[in-house]
Amino acid sequence: MNARERVKRALTFSYPDRVPRDLWTLPLALNECQKEVDAILKRFPIDIERAEYSPPLENHTKGDPYEVGVYIDEWGCVFRNIQRGVIGEVKDPIVKKLSDVDKVKPPYTFLDKGMKKVNKSCRKSDRFILGGWANSFERMQWLRGTPDLFIDIMEQPPEFFELKDMVHKYHLKMIETWAETEVDGIIFADDWGSQNSLLISPDLWRKLFKPLYRDYCDLIHNAGKFAFMHSDGHIFQIYEDLIEIGVDAINSQLFCMDIEEIGKKFKGRITFWGEIDRQHILPSENSDDVREAVRRVKKFLYDRSGGVIAQCEFGAAARPENVKAIFTEWEKLSSVSSSLTLPEK
Repeated sequence: MNARERVKRALTFSYPDRVPRDLWTLPLALNECQKEVDAILKRFPIDIERAEYSPPLENHTKGDPYEVGVYIDEWGCVFRNIQRGVIGEVKDPIVKKLSDVDKVKPPYTFLDKGMKKVNKSCRKSDRFILGGWANSFERMQWLRGTPDLFIDIMEQPPEFFELKDMVHKYHLKMIETWAETEVDGIIFADDWGSQNSLLISPDLWRKLFKPLYRDYCDLIHNAGKFAFMHSDGHIFQIYEDLIEIGVDAINSQLFCMDIEEIGKKFKGRITFWGEIDRQHILPSENSDDVREAVRRVKKFLYDRSGGVIAQCEFGAAARPENVKAIFTEWEKLSSVSSSLTLPEK
């Protein structure tokens, strides 16, 4: 069974030969732990990779998003960064006043650029290939500024909807463009949770933003591809909605929430694309904490038929030995599970 089939079987609960693996490596980790990262990937080859995509943005952006200093992206958003290896923050948004919405120019001209490599990367690899990264709520924050955007969400002036629709229209086109390629799945991502709750009321989220993600899932599924979503924070209140609109795999901070309750309500209904806690467990000096975290995810979320992708993020505080321990423990647990007799089809 190759990696592509393994992931698809996990997503469709069709009995993969083992739990698929995925490792996210932030530039900060590569800057400081390149040898360790290489050793982990050699010992535990990943099953998911991002499509090769290189739009010609050099003359339309400024700086490096992961270096200290100023970076200006293709929308014109200005990021200021104080730490090498992570992305900075927008301190001076374009839409300072709602009347400034007309200043926003979505970079449509780049959507179909650099796509020549995408299909080539899909054909040369037997891994499951992911493309895209539509982030409507996050983009609105970068354009408007987070505090003012939250006020807009509560007051809902006409210009707020104008901005939301502009960003959504752009991301629909982005997903349509990716849907025409040979990637296996398409990602959309927005961080909707704080440490212990949703950032806005679930009713507001359902009214204002759920329809956007439903549109994305419909486009993705109509193209015969899988819908992947990432959202940091405590998002328990919208899991049911994400399942309803057709999200196939969710990457979320499981350890911000009650994993046992997540399992009771949602196990077998969506694939949990990680993650193992990067706030406390990955930086822990006790590797037993890491192994116990993996066992906990397996106990409450995993089924032999699928539903889990072994994913974690090698970021700022992660210890290399803990990342290795995660995949070692999953390999051990997968080996035990695979020895069980499969049901007849």
